[in-house]
Amino acid sequence: MPLSPENVNELIQKRRSVYPISYIDKPIPKEIIEQILENANWAPNHRQTEPWRFIVFRGEGRKRLSEYLGNYYKKNTPEDKFLEGKYQKTLEKPLQSSCVIAICMQRDEAERVPEWEEIAATACAVQNMYLTCTAYGIGCYWSSPKSIIEGNDFLKLQPGQRCLGLFYMGYHNQEAFRPRRRPVADKTRWEV
Repeated sequence: MPLSPENVNELIQKRRSVYPISYIDKPIPKEIIEQILENANWAPNHRQTEPWRFIVFRGEGRKRLSEYLGNYYKKNTPEDKFLEGKYQKTLEKPLQSSCVIAICMQRDEAERVPEWEEIAATACAVQNMYLTCTAYGIGCYWSSPKSIIEGNDFLKLQPGQRCLGLFYMGYHNQEAFRPRRRPVADKTRWEV
């Protein structure tokens, strides 16, 4: 049975970022996380480089991530700029989440495509994750703090890999809303 355009339109237009502060204490089943990643794996990519890589933090892994992010903030923030509230928020975000996924990219060894294309392909994979989460009623958002962008050692990344951010996920009770967008006509020029 083909998908209706109306269903696809509704899914895309309902997609939004939902932050960990809004998540409830309800675990996301492993099977659903696997489906989210499977859908990410179907993103378009030039020359079939499939550059996306994922590191999933659940359970105790979230605690290790929390400690790393908190320690990074403490170590890399000058004393006069350190904010206890920001430090606490940094620690809490992974723990408020049911799951956090590090979004990484593996550069094609032969560099058959420009790096920006592999970053774009990874971003398409993340959009598939966003849409899948929306369909399952899971809140999510992609964050790219400097701490994780520079977290190669913590993440145990291999040569040619880099982290592009963290994808926080959790069930929530927020009422669905439609983000505002300026009309696409204001952003489009037709050459006919």
